[in-house]
Amino acid sequence: MSKLRLAVQKSGRLNEDSLKLLKAIGISIDNGKDQLKASSRNFPLEVFFLRNGDIPQYLRDGVVDIAIIGENVIVEKGENISVVEKLGFSKCKVSIAVPKDSKANSLKDLQGKKIATSYPKTVEKYLEKAGITADLHVINGSVEIAPNIGLADGICDIVSSGSTLFKNGLKEIEVLLKSEAVLVKSPKISDENQIILDKIQFRLQSVLAGRKNKYVLLNAPNSKVDEIIKILPGIKSPTILPLAQEGWSSIHSVINKNDFWDMIDELKSAGAEGILVCPIENMIQ
Repeated sequence: MSKLRLAVQKSGRLNEDSLKLLKAIGISIDNGKDQLKASSRNFPLEVFFLRNGDIPQYLRDGVVDIAIIGENVIVEKGENISVVEKLGFSKCKVSIAVPKDSKANSLKDLQGKKIATSYPKTVEKYLEKAGITADLHVINGSVEIAPNIGLADGICDIVSSGSTLFKNGLKEIEVLLKSEAVLVKSPKISDENQIILDKIQFRLQSVLAGRKNKYVLLNAPNSKVDEIIKILPGIKSPTILPLAQEGWSSIHSVINKNDFWDMIDELKSAGAEGILVCPIENMIQ
């Protein structure tokens, strides 16, 4: 039986979150310390633990079929590699930053200046689109030190919390792109393995939809039901069930977690009582 070959980052936060996501979609991985390859006990899947920057080439060559990788890496190195699903974790930005005491406050201020980066293709395309010419100095690792040692006037690198910029006396002046973990596939994936990928994608979409929503149960007097269901979206429409107490109903619905607190305030004002909010593990539509 064919096995789908998945590449994930060898170590770090993206590695941990990728394995947690596999567990969430019911795929168990037998992986020991420092293993470069592991198999699933209950799904036709092999996992390869690789250096992040090497994964796009493995995908292009067909050595692996799919990968969980930062979108920023695909933008920089992922020609002909398709994004299958955005995964909503490991969010970051690729940004240009300069020393805090620099007179440069916008991208145009770097015209003719030196920029150190690990993302030369991304920066080059962005500068070209903006009509800016700069001298790019390619560095792999510790990019943020470049201005402090006189190697560059600014840098372009990944920014997560901004703490690294702060520690190195840098300020962000331009965001080139926003990135998150994505599931991508090889242009050489076989038809047989595409079927396995479709099953994974279905499971992923169910888990991701669950993470974006919450299940809400509440009680309300029947006189307030119409007003309350106008507030609640539901998947198709809210579920309304009679309570044992005459004149009251129980209303069940699903709400987006980003709208949660605003909607709860509205529901209370409309007469809702006994509001219960539950996480959703999977949401299959």
